[in-house]
Amino acid sequence: MNIPPGTKITITGDLGSGKSAVSRILCERTGFEYVSTGRIQRQLAQEMGLDTLEMNRRADTDPSIDQRIDGIFVDLGKDPKGYVVDSRMAWFFLPGSFKVFLQADVTVAAGRIISDPTRKSEEYETIEEAVQKILARKQSENDRFLSKYGADCADMNNFDLVVSTTQRSPEAVAEIILKAVQAKAQGKPYERLN
Repeated sequence: MNIPPGTKITITGDLGSGKSAVSRILCERTGFEYVSTGRIQRQLAQEMGLDTLEMNRRADTDPSIDQRIDGIFVDLGKDPKGYVVDSRMAWFFLPGSFKVFLQADVTVAAGRIISDPTRKSEEYETIEEAVQKILARKQSENDRFLSKYGADCADMNNFDLVVSTTQRSPEAVAEIILKAVQAKAQGKPYERLN
């Protein structure tokens, strides 16, 4: 793959859409560094003794939570190295990045989250509870980002590439992304909606 060395690839999307898994594969394939604000957010929620939905709700009234997370991106934009950034808002803070949105059916996403042992702050009793909380968290985040930054995460026109991961492996999704990044870097057309 012929991808320029200082490229920033920002990955956002639905909860449970495979952002972390795809990001790790992209890093392996490109040699770029990996930054995950989801991991940072889950760690912060654990430190605060909250689940991620509660922390998102608290962030509605406590600006220090978003400031702590958002500050990471200002520095990344100035860094000449290549990065793969797994984050809900990196596409907004890194406007020159290749912006990817991953979509997933919410029931499939809930199953992925429930079976992921690393998501300690996102433990659910049932798929139904997971679906309900995932949708509430997504709405809370989207409302906050729209209100705070004027950033509409639900508008797919904000992204260079939109990929459904519902029936694709992380490897297949990473391949689609790498081909699109390369095509864009070479000024060639590529399919934006996959």
